[in-house]
Parts: sequence; structure tokens; C-alpha cells
Amino acid sequence: MSLITPSSSALLDVQQLNVHFRSRSGSHHAVKNLDFTIAQGETLALVGESGCGKSTTALALLRLLGPEANLSGRIQFDGRNIADLPLHELRRIRGHAISMIFQEPMTSLNPVHTIGSQIAETLRLHQGLSKEAARKRTLEMLDLVKIPEPQRRIDDYPHHLSGGQRQRVMIAMAVACQPRLLIADEPTTALDVTVQARILELLDQLRKDLSMGLLIITHDLGVVSQWADRVLVMFDGEKVEEAPALELFHSPQHAYSKGLLGASLHAGKDVHCCEARLPEIHRHTDPVSGLRGFKHITPPLPERQAAAPAHTAVPLLSVKGLHTTYRKREGGLFHAVDGVSFDIAKGETLGLVGESGCGKSSLSRTLLKLIQPASGQIVFEGTDLAPLNEKQLKPWRKRIQMVFQDPYASLNPRRTVFDTLDAVLAVHGEKDRQQRRQRIAQTLDRVGLPGSSASRFPHEFSGGQRQRIGIARALIVRPSLVILDEPVSALDVSIQAQILNLLAELKEDFGLSYLFISHDLSVVRYIADRVLVMNQGQIVESGDRRQIWQAPQHSYTQALIAAVPKPEARRSAGAFQDVIRNAV
Repeated sequence: MSLITPSSSALLDVQQLNVHFRSRSGSHHAVKNLDFTIAQGETLALVGESGCGKSTTALALLRLLGPEANLSGRIQFDGRNIADLPLHELRRIRGHAISMIFQEPMTSLNPVHTIGSQIAETLRLHQGLSKEAARKRTLEMLDLVKIPEPQRRIDDYPHHLSGGQRQRVMIAMAVACQPRLLIADEPTTALDVTVQARILELLDQLRKDLSMGLLIITHDLGVVSQWADRVLVMFDGEKVEEAPALELFHSPQHAYSKGLLGASLHAGKDVHCCEARLPEIHRHTDPVSGLRGFKHITPPLPERQAAAPAHTAVPLLSVKGLHTTYRKREGGLFHAVDGVSFDIAKGETLGLVGESGCGKSSLSRTLLKLIQPASGQIVFEGTDLAPLNEKQLKPWRKRIQMVFQDPYASLNPRRTVFDTLDAVLAVHGEKDRQQRRQRIAQTLDRVGLPGSSASRFPHEFSGGQRQRIGIARALIVRPSLVILDEPVSALDVSIQAQILNLLAELKEDFGLSYLFISHDLSVVRYIADRVLVMNQGQIVESGDRRQIWQAPQHSYTQALIAAVPKPEARRSAGAFQDVIRNAV
């Protein structure tokens, strides 16, 4: 692939971009003297952790930052400085010459309007089409982004669609007027790996067909390696490195870039948490200058290897012929979990992978008896939990705990961390308040949170810190088995590394067993001893982590692995589809 070389005739030329946010506590310098260009038909990836200024940069390009933001510098687009354009002229550009795909389509789409009417509104506003012509063009766009049955789905509302389909609607809306520049802000965060591959392949094909410039904002370095021409790495509002994508992957120059690549599980390495720990990036503030920085730490191999799972005659958990059903709105039953059987040994991490809707979360909630199974056995520590009522289950609740995907949604926003953890201990029978205080302090320390965290509320923490609170809540009652439902899917790569390392250490220290649920096979390959692959409510393949990765037997497993981003030359459009067509 020949890279496009930016020139003085670049489609977008950003010079000395600065963004300050005013607040009661002062001014925050979010973007600092940023320079970059995008040529017509080029894909530039903007990479960095949450808070580094990526999304602020994207919003600044269209001046969508709000009145509290102060923007300076030049944003030269097609020969005009957007930073100085009057608002009425800027509105002609937004959604027409420059479009944006926002990170969360459910919050960007209007829930009370059909998807068809929202796409048509853009066409009528910018191209003056009649109602009939706009509807016809909308159907063409839905077909272009491969929404199934566009004639039927055009009158659906956003909540009728899956996450991947909603993202396709956002893409259809963004490219409806054939923009010259498309900005995609985390377009695939938390999407299934196969859906992610389809979305990225679609964006790449549209870039070619429409000769668009494409700015992809992401923290996923696997995405960058496979789909970008050039990469710009940001830290604390500044550009720290810029290079062609393959060059950055093979020989990063800046310490921060090296840290991001070291912490990424998509960087081509095959490591296991029993063999090595992932490198971590830790922030610090200089006590003299007050400047924020970072230090890249590569942990040595652990002094002791983790104990092998205890495969005894009686496993810790044995699931046999488990069925979970839901009643369909139109009548009949939907089998979310369809005859699933598996064991988990003491000290073992069992990975469970599959796309959204395959039954992973239904299975986890059935194991906890949050959903009543239709039939089957859940034998835990020798006792079948399936037929037990709520009173009989109570002594077992503390033995099996769960860490949820979104810790902010699962933590009570009106309770401090101390109150949340204290309530867990009280519910499970710890009556001594002093003992509860000691246990809370010990647990917070063990998950890497300062003692002062106890008096704070969930909104005062970062995403990674909130996930540590969720882990603390699960561990404070000293369970034998922890079910982890997508615990790192939406975290930055460096925060993800910290949480995965923490889980590995806690497993060794407390002799835990994990059921680790994820759609990301790279994460599962690192953390799990064995892997189950789930599709349409059934286990379609199981085996050792290396066996699953290196020699997958089932076509669905092969499709999942083919969709994992890898640090290699960009694949041609349609390459992923050749594999997915054969999958179940």
C-alpha cells in the first residue's frame, strides 16, 4: 500500500490549535498547539487515552464545543479557515462537507423519531430534496451501509436496532451528503469484534468510493494498525508522535507510544497472565512545576508462577444441560441459553466469548439465579443451586460474586464507596462495625485505591477506578467464584492493562476462580486458561486458550478470530466478509 503524502494542498490543515475550557476553578488547557493535516482519500488515526484531548479536537474542528470553550488557531478546510467562519456559513459545512460519527449512537439519535426521518432531515436540509426523493435516497443509504431489509427498517425507531445497526445508521446519516471529510469518534468502542470489523471495513470502502478524508479517533491500537495510513499520538492535549501506521507499530519513537503498544493486547504478542504481566502506564505530577507526565513501567516476570487449576473429581462449578428461555412478544419461546454444559475447576479462569445476543449475559445471570433456569443443573461446591428458593440461596450468594461491564451504572450514585461496601458486608451477616471498617480499608488497599476513596461518590472517579470499586465490592465477601461480565471492554488500553494485571494478582492471592465473559478474544487469550465459544445460545467450541487461537475448529470461532485487529498491512475491502460468510 502506498501511503498518501500530505502537502500544502491538504484537504484539512490544522495549525496551532488550542482549546481552553473555563470553569469556576479556573481554566483547563485541553488541546495545546496541535498541528496536523489530512489529505483527500487519507485515513488519519488520532490515538490516546481518555482525557488526552482527542474528542475535544474532533469537536473543535466543527466548533461544537459550547460557550465555555475558548478556541484559537487555524482550521483550514478546502481553503477556508473554519475557526473564523460566521455561524450561518459554518452550518452549511456541518453535515454536508464535513460530517461526524459520534461515539454513542443511542445518545446521538433522537429516540422519538424514526431512523429514516433522521437521515432524510439531513438530505432535505443540505440538498433541498423533496420528501419523496429524500426517502428514496435514505433507502439507498440504508442499503449502502448494509442494514437488512431497509424497506422495513426505515420506519423503525433507534431502540429497535442493535448497537451495530445503530452505528450503521449514524454512518448512513454522516455520509448521506457525500462529505469530503468524515470524523469518526470512537466508532467501534464496545462493539463486538465481528461488528467492529464490518463497521471499519464499511468506512474504508466509503472512503475509497467517495474519495473522503477520514479522521478516526480511537484508543484501540489494533484498529489503527489495520485501517489507518498515518497515526497521531496525543498525551495531555499535546502531539507526542506522528508517523505512518506500520512505522509506528514497528519502531515507535516516543516513550508514551511505546507504553501504549506495550500495554496493548492487539500488538501481536501472545502472553498469558500466568507467564507475564502487561506493561502499565502510570501518571504523575511534578511536585515543583506542577506539570503532568507519565512513567512507563514494564513489570518483571512474577517471582512465583500461578498455581495450576486444581482439576479434581469434583469441580468448583458444574453446569449441566442448562436452559434459559424468554417469552416472545408475538408468542412462543426464545432459547437464550440452549442446553449449555461446562465445568470450572478451583483456581481456573474460564473464558466465555461470543457476539452480543449469543446468550453470554443470560448465562451469567442464570448462574447467579437472577434469572430462573427453565431446566438443567447448576452444581456449585457439590450443591445444585437450580431448584433452591431465594431464602435457601442466601448463604450461597457470597460464594459467587459478579463484576459488571459498566461500573457506573451498577454503583448507587447517592452512596459513598464506604456505604456501598459496608452495605454488602452487613447484608451478608457481618455485624461488627469495626470489623467492617477494617475489611473495607483492607479491600480498597488491595485493589489499588487510597483510603480516602471511601468517602467519595462514584462520579468522582475515573472509569478504571470505578471498575476497581466494582471488583472491591465483589471481593469483600471473599467469594470462591467471580463472574466478570465484559469488565474491560470500554476501557483505554493502559487502564485495561492495569485491571487485567490486578485480576491476575487477586486470583493468585485469594485462590479465586473466574468466569471471564468477553467479545474480545485478545483479552480472553491473555486472562483465560480455557475458552468456551458461544453462538445462538449454545457452546459451539471449547478448548485450551492456545488451541482455540491457533487451530479453531468451528467456522464461527474462525470468523471471530479473523475479525480481531492485527498489526499488519491494511486488509482489502471484503477480506473479512470472505470468512464471515462461512460462519454460523
